[in-house]
Amino acid sequence: MTTGVTAGVPPRRKLRTLLFSTLYPSSVRPTHGIFVETRLRELLASGEVETRVVAPVPWFPSRNPRFGDRARMAATPHAETHNGIPVLHPRYLLAPKIGMTTAPLTLALGARAAVAKLLAEGYDFDVIDAHYYYPDGIAAALLARWFNKPLVITARGTDLNLIPQYALPRRMIRWAAEQAQGSIGVCSALMDVLRDMGLPPDRLHVMRNGVDLQRFHPVPPAEARAALGLPAEGRLLLSVGHLVERKGHHVAIDALKHLPADVSLCIVGEGEERRALEARIAEAGLSGRARLIGAVPNARLYQWYSAADVLILASSREGWANVLLEGMACGTPVVATRIWGTPEVIQSDVAGRLVDQREGAAFASAIQDLLANGVQKAAVREYAEGFSWEATTQAQLALFHRIAAGRSAAGQTLTGVAT
Repeated sequence: MTTGVTAGVPPRRKLRTLLFSTLYPSSVRPTHGIFVETRLRELLASGEVETRVVAPVPWFPSRNPRFGDRARMAATPHAETHNGIPVLHPRYLLAPKIGMTTAPLTLALGARAAVAKLLAEGYDFDVIDAHYYYPDGIAAALLARWFNKPLVITARGTDLNLIPQYALPRRMIRWAAEQAQGSIGVCSALMDVLRDMGLPPDRLHVMRNGVDLQRFHPVPPAEARAALGLPAEGRLLLSVGHLVERKGHHVAIDALKHLPADVSLCIVGEGEERRALEARIAEAGLSGRARLIGAVPNARLYQWYSAADVLILASSREGWANVLLEGMACGTPVVATRIWGTPEVIQSDVAGRLVDQREGAAFASAIQDLLANGVQKAAVREYAEGFSWEATTQAQLALFHRIAAGRSAAGQTLTGVAT
């Protein structure tokens, strides 16, 4: 990106941001919250921003592998440089059963010393760039008050399409949104939630996620299948995401029952529903056609997307599903539930199909329609190229600069009055 200086116009001062979120990768959990890191890396590539990250981790006493993800949290370093970005991982208490109510406060208290340390070391940031409204955004609003800093909160999905159904979290979300100088939604539907809470429209911004068109690029399907050890013949469906109910992998399995025998399914991901999905495959007599692949590093997903004929996302809730753009960037059309931000991603029959009923037969019908009309991988890739990060990066820069300039002007006015 070019950030040249027009003759006679001074260059903008480089912004300093503090990214705050529990959804951020670490050396121990490299794919956790990778979508937050991706947006930050694109912003840093502008050359107009420097940043520090405070990514708190729930405290846990043991690193014994038998505790799974909680053990990995315990093994997270307190400070590291991850992909060239300085990151602090302070600990906070997440109490069983009452954690949903107390997490905003314990999260803020746990991070307070880390933020104070950065300021003491001379990193006087211009704005807190918080991600995920609850509990992270509430905690960030407390930190913004304690340290007298401007705040922008990005909503990403469940934080606004599910959690506000609970009365106390809803009140906390509204309070944080009122404290923030701006709120960002990765799709319009998320900002509609805050608009319905009475937030002024001029503080609500839609900045969609983009896709890394270099990382996610198409390779010939035969080449991708050979590299992955998959059969060259037949049509392949792919479902990608954590193995949890809301991602709808069980719907993809049910859809396979209604499709011809030459259609197979691979499910990429790991999670709590693995055994249930294995049982569902066996009970349906699909053991020869459906496979659970396990977790795959983000940098290798392009091979799976390229190998597939169709990507399935049968989610019950999504803000802006990154897997849709990743798959399309590899030339693979998608069939997805018509929910929240997904219709903003799939706006053409070239890109895929939207399904109103989250059940196997409805998905199978949409898949058959897509396959019958022929998959045009080059056209799908071309469609995905319209979702680069450039527009989002420029929108963030404009918002952050405006907030920083407004704060600077307010500070000068106050200084003038005081003297």
